[in-house]
Amino acid sequence: MRLLERMRKEWFMVGIVLAIAGAKLKPSVGVNGGPLKPEITVSYIAVATIFFNSGLSLKTEELTSALVHIKLHLFIQIFTLAFFPAAIWLFLQLLSITSINEWLLKGLQTVGCMPPPVSSAVILTKAVGGNEAAAIFNSAFGSFLGIVITPLLLLLFLGSSSTVPFTSIFSQLFMTVVVPLIIGQIVRRYIKDWLERKKPPFGAISSSVLLMIIYTTFCDTFSNPHIDLDKFSLVLILFIRIPMLKIVFAGHEHLSLISVPLLIYHPAQILLGSVLVPTIKSWMVSRQKGVKLTRPPV
Repeated sequence: MRLLERMRKEWFMVGIVLAIAGAKLKPSVGVNGGPLKPEITVSYIAVATIFFNSGLSLKTEELTSALVHIKLHLFIQIFTLAFFPAAIWLFLQLLSITSINEWLLKGLQTVGCMPPPVSSAVILTKAVGGNEAAAIFNSAFGSFLGIVITPLLLLLFLGSSSTVPFTSIFSQLFMTVVVPLIIGQIVRRYIKDWLERKKPPFGAISSSVLLMIIYTTFCDTFSNPHIDLDKFSLVLILFIRIPMLKIVFAGHEHLSLISVPLLIYHPAQILLGSVLVPTIKSWMVSRQKGVKLTRPPV
């Protein structure tokens, strides 16, 4: 009974294990073009569901108040799109003296120049009880900035330039992030009383969608024939925090090696972030209790 209770409490962690195991056993089900059609169900429907869910669950005042946290937004965007790419570049100068493949190093630099994740950042922030409204704003805003800044960073650090289809990327982000969020807020106005009375499991819904993303991501990873490295290179990449690549390096003979860090980073980021949720959530709860205890009475 205790085991069942524990599994029920940690259902998300159990779901991660099952999702990865299922992807390993039958990766063809969740790859692009497979029966699940993740190029549609994940790239559009799942991401849109996450932001519609956020729009439905968040009070309008929480979203509007998040916009005025200018210092927070500046810190996140500068850290993500300036400090982090530069820090990765410096770190790769040290790795360049090792035997790791130089094109893998270029792939790591490419990962470092990418904008912040959209859906997983919002879900994981919500899961630990963080500022979901701020996560939504910075994920969306960072993605829009990345359309312009990422190619410039790649040109600066790698000398690779290309023509980026701004219109198609912008429209996809707008339709899967901004529009569902607005629709969720509109629907919330009409059913606000019902939502406050029933308190739907918004967190569980978002976590379930994330499990689907984890499954299809690992299906792509396990079915990819290009992840064939020497053990030293693979271990180094795994211990480093890891459709713009195909645009920037289109036709490049080393595209498969450049792509490897990104292919590894995406599932690793989702997996490690999910594993750390209980620890960070406990830390946040203890911090909040500490603040309440030290706050002087009014």
